[in-house]
Amino acid sequence: MKKINIYALLTFLAFFSLVSRSNAQQTTNDSLVQTIQLLEVDHDNTKTDIELIKRLKISGYIQAQWQMADTAGAVTPYSGGAFPIATDNRFSVRRGRVKFAYENEFSNFVLQIDATEKGVSLKDAYIAVKDPWAQFVTLTAGVFNRPFGYEITYSSTVRESPERARIFQNLFPGERDLGAMITLQQKKGSRFDWIKLDAGVFNGNGINPESDTKKDFIGHLYFTKANKSETFKFGGGISYYNGGVFQGTKFVYTPGEVLDVTQPGLIDSTASNKNSFAKREYIGFDAQFSVQSPIGITSVRAEYIQGQQPAAKSVNASISTGTLSNYDTYIRKVSGGYVYLIQGIGQTKNQLVLKYDWLDPNTKVSGADIVSKSSAGKSTGLGVADIKFTTIGIGWNYRFNSQVKLMAYYEIVKNESTGLSTVGLNRTLDTSKDLKDNVFTLRVQYKF
Repeated sequence: MKKINIYALLTFLAFFSLVSRSNAQQTTNDSLVQTIQLLEVDHDNTKTDIELIKRLKISGYIQAQWQMADTAGAVTPYSGGAFPIATDNRFSVRRGRVKFAYENEFSNFVLQIDATEKGVSLKDAYIAVKDPWAQFVTLTAGVFNRPFGYEITYSSTVRESPERARIFQNLFPGERDLGAMITLQQKKGSRFDWIKLDAGVFNGNGINPESDTKKDFIGHLYFTKANKSETFKFGGGISYYNGGVFQGTKFVYTPGEVLDVTQPGLIDSTASNKNSFAKREYIGFDAQFSVQSPIGITSVRAEYIQGQQPAAKSVNASISTGTLSNYDTYIRKVSGGYVYLIQGIGQTKNQLVLKYDWLDPNTKVSGADIVSKSSAGKSTGLGVADIKFTTIGIGWNYRFNSQVKLMAYYEIVKNESTGLSTVGLNRTLDTSKDLKDNVFTLRVQYKF
């Protein structure tokens, strides 16, 4: 009986050992399969992550500069801002941009901020979606450049002068606005891909919360052509702006139409003027030309703008706040523009720049007409906001490499001589003669 039990036990142990080995092998095989599956999943995730990273592009640039003005406290709002009262030179970070762009096949997202010693501000925040069929229509919405003219959308990293022309800083402060835009352009390689139309509606007050019901229209029709070798390029466009400015009071002035408030046409005090809108309208023309030759690349660019600008008595710039105005409205006929001549020096990294720009905020009057009171002793409604300014810029650019660019630029600013009395407490503003507000800028830029 004991022998039988021993034989049974040995048989059972042998069977159990075989089963255990079989199960262990199966477990090992299962574990190996699971490990392979996990590696495949991780590979897929890694591949997806790499694709996502490829779609995300981070770029930016910093412009550090030193400036010197003719006099301490020079009022130069169009050359990077007025100088501190007690100094005629300064160091500053003019622009410190970081841009995030995420691109898919038919859409992209852009976020750009600007960080300087003055603080951090938003520059761009928009999405753009292109139709996937004909790839002809693109919808852009958010905060982005106003589609007016050429220089607004011409990047500050490649612009040959430190700042945009005075007319653009005046009519379009900050360049950006909040709105939506449709772009019509055939995809590259199509028969008419050289023609582009931008048209959109915007708040009209820059990157600020909307403060009224009025929306502004901006449109730009543009073309660009080149020869096969691209040694000769030319382009041009026409722009149109139609909007309105909220009138905080019933008083609407048209200074310069007549030079005495006792005459009709200078002032309109109709009660219905209050809480209505004054028309804001511009038309602009732009042209570009460049040719490559043994002496280097020669480029000529020009723009001209004219229109109607509603603003305040002492300010001729467009509104750039999120609050309603509570001042009388002054409507002026405005014109301005710029001309560039840019010459590359052979095959070197040097570039010479000559620029002329002007802003006439009131084309109805000249400097001699700009007085506080007429011969009859009545207010003319004219002031510093009606003075014409011209600027001649002479510059040199040196591209050290693809990241670093050096710039030296001198601005000669001239204003009309007026019959206005000297104004200002800490900053003396005597426009009976040319103001001492020439500015020299020395800048280094790093781009990544």
